[in-house]
Amino acid sequence: MFDRIREKLNILADAAKYDVSCSSSGSKRKNTDKGLGDASNSGICHTYTEDGRCVSLLKILLTNHCIFDCAFCVSRKSNDVKRAAFTVDEVVELTMNFYRRNYIEGLFLSSGIFKDADYTMERLVRIVKKLRTEHRFNGYIHLKSIPGASEELLKEAGLYADRMSINLEMPTEAGLKLVAPDKSHEEVKKPLAFIQNQIVAFKDERKLIKKVPSFVQAGQSTQMVIGATPENDMEIMYAADQYYKDYNLKRVYYSGYIPISNDPGMPQIGSQPPLIRENRLYQTDWLMRFYGFQVGELLNKDNPHLDIDIDPKFSWALRNLHYFPVDINTATKEQILRIPGIGNTSALKILQARKFGKLRTDQLKKIGIAYNRAKHFMTCLDSEFSLGSLQGHQIKSLVLSNSKSKTAKLGNMGGEQLSLF
Repeated sequence: MFDRIREKLNILADAAKYDVSCSSSGSKRKNTDKGLGDASNSGICHTYTEDGRCVSLLKILLTNHCIFDCAFCVSRKSNDVKRAAFTVDEVVELTMNFYRRNYIEGLFLSSGIFKDADYTMERLVRIVKKLRTEHRFNGYIHLKSIPGASEELLKEAGLYADRMSINLEMPTEAGLKLVAPDKSHEEVKKPLAFIQNQIVAFKDERKLIKKVPSFVQAGQSTQMVIGATPENDMEIMYAADQYYKDYNLKRVYYSGYIPISNDPGMPQIGSQPPLIRENRLYQTDWLMRFYGFQVGELLNKDNPHLDIDIDPKFSWALRNLHYFPVDINTATKEQILRIPGIGNTSALKILQARKFGKLRTDQLKKIGIAYNRAKHFMTCLDSEFSLGSLQGHQIKSLVLSNSKSKTAKLGNMGGEQLSLF
């Protein structure tokens, strides 16, 4: 019995590793009535929380059986892999036993689709409901929505899950049809819209009634596979921006395609996954969400691809030298954040420090900015550089020559991608 469960766990945990959309921020579920777990003060995931802590979760599929044959998916029905499926009670028992042994702090549960969407979603709901109601588990739960599942099941799932997500798979409908002709983005948009409307409705109801149950309090996320289909970076980020706006997503995840098949229309087994490109997309996403950049500033028809050798903010600055130099002693926070080499934390420190006098170079270095990059785009009390004396390509060359970044060095070697192995 134990060997059978262990074999299932090995198969279904390995199949789940291709899903990266497992964030843990945003949950406020507290431990009540002497239950087990507490998601109110710790993020639960095999990742890092916003304050830098590394946390863990049980990340598995309910089953890797699937009725679909998506070319990019390791669980597709035509793939010759070992198949397995947990029962509802097995997932519940695994979660509780792992938690009691302090192996995990929560659960990330997804599934291949077997029989149909409702059949699969109903079992996922039974698992999270049993954890919450019978075992009084208050740890973090991230649950995957199954495309095509009924609204009744989605609503019930939202009462027990801290976060729900549903994968967009490919950034565009055209790209999706190339690798998964039986799927469509409409099947993703409907549950996203329904869950978002329910989140809003529950919040409104809570204003009038005290005891209203929580509903997907950590919000929704989605994932795009990058590099399996021919979308450029502009198409990817415009799609992400639209989903952020339409469905108030907490995160969009970008997963560099790891070749798992010899499909002639996709990267072949043995080719390197686009890890640097994936990183640049995350940086662009960050600039859009936290630095006030519009997607059209970073990517447009004239610049549809992100630079591999430099980060997107530096790239934008080199294309917009007319915006600089920024006077660090008089600029607004928004202007300071546009300077390459200065992040949110450093910008706040600068605003606080200059209340006591005008800032000099040595003070800015102590604050922690990336001075060798930032110095070309700003002025302070004793600035030593004049922006007008250098062209964009010269600044780029100077910064890269002094950079210790492995990414920059790889970029100068012709854009090779990092290996996962």
